[in-house]
Amino acid sequence: MDTEQQQRSEQKAIEAGGEMGRTLEITGRQSEKNVEKSLDKNPERFTEKGAEKLAEKGDDLENGDPVRRRGHETSELEAATHLFKGSVGAGLFAMGDCFKNGGLAGATILLPIIAVMCVHCERMLIRGSVLAVERTPGVDFLDYPETVEKCFEHGPRPLRKMSRVMKLVVEMFLCVTQFGFCAIYFVFITENLHQVLQQNGIDISMSMVMLITLLPAMIPSLMTNLKYISPVSLFANVALLFGLIATLTIAFSDGPMPPVGDRHLFTGGAQLSLFFGTALFSYEGIALILPLRNSMRRPENFSSRFGVLNSTMFFTTALFIFTGFVSYVRWGEEVAGSITLNLVVEEVFSQVVKVIAALGVFLGYPIQFFVMMKILWPPLKRSNKCAQKYPITMQVCLRFFMVMMTFGVALVVPKLNLFISLIGALCSTCLAFVIPVLIDFVTRAQVPKALGVWSYIKNILILTVAVLGIVTGTYQSIVEIVKEFK
Repeated sequence: MDTEQQQRSEQKAIEAGGEMGRTLEITGRQSEKNVEKSLDKNPERFTEKGAEKLAEKGDDLENGDPVRRRGHETSELEAATHLFKGSVGAGLFAMGDCFKNGGLAGATILLPIIAVMCVHCERMLIRGSVLAVERTPGVDFLDYPETVEKCFEHGPRPLRKMSRVMKLVVEMFLCVTQFGFCAIYFVFITENLHQVLQQNGIDISMSMVMLITLLPAMIPSLMTNLKYISPVSLFANVALLFGLIATLTIAFSDGPMPPVGDRHLFTGGAQLSLFFGTALFSYEGIALILPLRNSMRRPENFSSRFGVLNSTMFFTTALFIFTGFVSYVRWGEEVAGSITLNLVVEEVFSQVVKVIAALGVFLGYPIQFFVMMKILWPPLKRSNKCAQKYPITMQVCLRFFMVMMTFGVALVVPKLNLFISLIGALCSTCLAFVIPVLIDFVTRAQVPKALGVWSYIKNILILTVAVLGIVTGTYQSIVEIVKEFK
């Protein structure tokens, strides 16, 4: 009897468990249907105004803000500082060359237009990320490549198969851009130090100077932990700011400024192509947009009317215009790819400025290199058994190889300004303009009438400008580089 009762109890428990499983399954299906109904009832979530509201609110849902990470939450000032640091680098010192290619009036008009386009595309990226996070269970933050992948994954059916490919494309552009930054940093450091060494009687070639800088750049780049690298970032920015202020001070104090009439107000097509590449290279901070917004205490203040994004871009653009205008008026057609190279090398103070500016860029090299490695290393580790068995050794070997690659490219490319224009036209344009427009098209295509006439005209116009900039800027940069070789 006891055995029979025990068997009956076990049978009831099994039936209860099966019933519970079926209940959970039905509940899960109902939840999915509720989510779909919610999305159907709220199509504005996929329209421009609805997405803007989500972005402005920080997308507060019942379970909390999905785009906010736990941990240290940054203030508006901290976020603005980080965005400024990410947007200002070697491109700031190239503003003189940028104005030479765009003309005093042309560059002054076009730079704010490019800045407005950049901000608008960054807002589209934020909206796409907010929507992608909302539709991805268990995820509270997506970076740039992941946002692109998820937007295509939840987009129209014909495009869903492209999600993985689009993520790889964005990662490739980010990696090439960071690689270009690192190589440009080598050229910037070498050109400034070469002038100083020659003035002090040390007559060695540019290649040898670059080889001398290789070892100091190699050591911090082999470190696999950012906490050992990041402390130098603050000093690097102080050095860059000092270099800029000192250079502009010398430009103003070196006698009366030449008449503005002696400079070109507007330029032609070939030079405008180079201007476009340099300008896009200078606005290099789009990869920071999502991480910075996510880290803020109040994410809605990042993209509000007078928020972090608009304020920082306004200040950065004003600084670019001021630096470029003064540099081109002072040095005219002789302005170099870095305005520090135009300083009179015979003066001791000018030599100090060159060395400090080169040091500031040099200390920023490991940070830029770290970002590139963060993209390259994870897929390699997943696909390579040797990398899984010896992760530290393999990562150090990869870092050594990539440092040598950036060194090799910097050694081959003869001119800093042409290299900046090439990277800006080819990679920065795709990341800043093309990909955000594609995200906007994909997210809007899911909702009837979300793609209005204005959306089509605006996005097609941005794509047209981007494609023209990519084709003409890349072509002209390559042509000028070939001329330098000849």
